[in-house]
Amino acid sequence: MIPLTEDRKMLGYEVLASYPDISCFVTTRHGGCSRGNYASFNCTPYTGDDAACVRKNQEILCEGLPQRPKELIIPYQTHGTASLVIDKAFLKSTAEERHAALQGIDALITGEAGCCICISTADCIPILLYDRKHKIVAAVHAGWRGTANHILRRTFDKMQTLFHTDGKDIIACIGPGISLPAFEVGDEVYEAFRENDFPMDYISEWKPETHKYHIDLWAANHLQLLDLGIPSAQVETAGICTFTRHEDFFSARRLGIKSGRILSGIMIKK
Repeated sequence: MIPLTEDRKMLGYEVLASYPDISCFVTTRHGGCSRGNYASFNCTPYTGDDAACVRKNQEILCEGLPQRPKELIIPYQTHGTASLVIDKAFLKSTAEERHAALQGIDALITGEAGCCICISTADCIPILLYDRKHKIVAAVHAGWRGTANHILRRTFDKMQTLFHTDGKDIIACIGPGISLPAFEVGDEVYEAFRENDFPMDYISEWKPETHKYHIDLWAANHLQLLDLGIPSAQVETAGICTFTRHEDFFSARRLGIKSGRILSGIMIKK
């Protein structure tokens, strides 16, 4: 990853840096005004932070981007696999209609320039996709449930159906999230991946000292991207563990659910 601001409150992806029509970012914990478990650069509005602080942080974010978005679109995620296309009909809808449409959504897709689609995470895996042929972007929230239930495949299928996306045209970015050494799981999580035909010898590790499995969400999602026909050279993995680097990135396992979130966003420039 590469710094987008000198104070490193926002990072970007090298694999997308050569595409001038795309703007993307990943926020860190630094550079905002929130306090406590939200300190300091929390831009997500639905986790219990002070609303005025969230608005101020979002303004700081928008001002720091190379091109100011018309708006930040942030779904109300539920660890499911539902996706929503942000189109002209959505943009013309009322605030109440938008709010309802964004409930229970864990992936956003758009071809509308100037609309920055975002995903909130704090140990889960944020994934940004760019179809460079058809100028379509997607932001995907891949926690362990979403990953196990193939949210990437489901999102790609919608992109393919609606926009004729082909895997060979996608640039994919796997953002900061919890690493295999830090992601200790119960048997039910291990079984969820096994039952969905993941290669468990590749994406998991048994720790005899704790009698627990650990899951590699980075590897599990990388495999899914390759299965979609995306060349490995077009996939960038941040390799940043949020649990280990909790001073720089929000980690729900460290701070609890009532805490800040990393915001990952991608936008087609106007």
